Amino acid sequence: MGAAPVEEDFYPRKHLNQTHISSRKHNLQMLIVVVFTNLLTLYIVAGPSIHVKNSISGYTNKLFHDHVSTIEQLDRTSQSLVVELNEKLNSTNLLVQALLVELARKNEASSSDEIWEFMNQNGNNELKLAIGPHKLPLGKSSSTTGLDEIYSAVGAGCLSLQEDLARYLTYEIGGECPVDDVFAQTLMLKGCEPLPRRRCHPKSPAGYKEPTPFPDSLWSIPPDSSIIWDPYTCKSYGCLIQRKNMSGFYGSQDSFDLQGREKSRWLHDNGGLSYGIDQVLRIKPKGTIRIGLDIGGGSGTFAARMRERDVTVITSSMNFDGPFNNFIASRGLIPIHVSVSHRFPFFENTLDIVHSMHVLSNWIPDTHLEFIFYDIYRVLRPGGLLWLDHFICTRPQLNQTYIPLIERVGFNKLRWNVGRNVDRRMDKNDWYFSALLEKPMS
Repeated sequence: MGAAPVEEDFYPRKHLNQTHISSRKHNLQMLIVVVFTNLLTLYIVAGPSIHVKNSISGYTNKLFHDHVSTIEQLDRTSQSLVVELNEKLNSTNLLVQALLVELARKNEASSSDEIWEFMNQNGNNELKLAIGPHKLPLGKSSSTTGLDEIYSAVGAGCLSLQEDLARYLTYEIGGECPVDDVFAQTLMLKGCEPLPRRRCHPKSPAGYKEPTPFPDSLWSIPPDSSIIWDPYTCKSYGCLIQRKNMSGFYGSQDSFDLQGREKSRWLHDNGGLSYGIDQVLRIKPKGTIRIGLDIGGGSGTFAARMRERDVTVITSSMNFDGPFNNFIASRGLIPIHVSVSHRFPFFENTLDIVHSMHVLSNWIPDTHLEFIFYDIYRVLRPGGLLWLDHFICTRPQLNQTYIPLIERVGFNKLRWNVGRNVDRRMDKNDWYFSALLEKPMS
């Protein structure tokens, strides 16, 4: 049997049209009834009782206006109280600041008095001569400093390290200085930076030979006879090169192996965290990146790559169980032995580029790091570049601390890349970010 026809198929077409017309008439009638009912209700409610509604409306309006008036009065009172409170808070802040300044001044004066008393009691005249002011032999200099004394530049931390400072300045005047590199560097890291000058001769290496001529020196290992090895665990460059295979922690572990990773650093740009020097230099007009600073530059390879491109880069480095400064100098490059806490010894608006790999990272307290970034901003010329190379942090720190910090200092972002730190365990949640930042032109 065929499928049963749908019931509608048995209705004639005319009957369908009549049904549709009847439905439309019914709907129209219902609409008229609804509209008429609503109009009638409106008349009953609004018409006969309009005077009652007006009375209620007037009373309601009065209550409303009284309420608004009360709120406005309270608002004016609260605003007055807020202004008065702000004034008191500002006065209190100024008082606290004044007290802190005075306290710092008294502490400084107290420390200064204590160190002078310490020097007098211990008869350390060398300490007094090293840090004390000295009268100018030609009298007051009115054309330059306006002073009649010259002061030694000594770190504020020295004042709280009296016994250590006295030890550092105990030696035979005109004789050989103690081999106390580790001790001196510890003083620097405690805030006694710069250290006071000394009147003695550093020990010279036995059998010293002339350095390798430039440019071969850029990729040559100097002879062991160029170094005083007393302060270091290793006693040769061969040991330093092999240290990368030893267990334990060493700063810049493979920096002395110039035929290893150092040989290929910054030559290639992977489009991610690792930037190439040539790609960075092309961001600016040719020849306008001329001088710069590499903060914590290890053995000086970044400066070497820049030198090959006629860019002079000074490398700051510490000698953490290795002669990093000597090694940089042996390559024909310029080292400066300063910590990351040291104010950069450059005038404002002078450098074309500042670079740092790993050293500027989350091991530095946030406030201290902010001072460093502002100091970098100070020494960079308008349009100068800050290259942050593999900055280590956690993901929350990146979003909550470092991005706002960089924006607060005022750098423009030219390039920005983020990725996991695959050198560490994945559960550490360590991340890298690399960035190329620009000091605004105005």
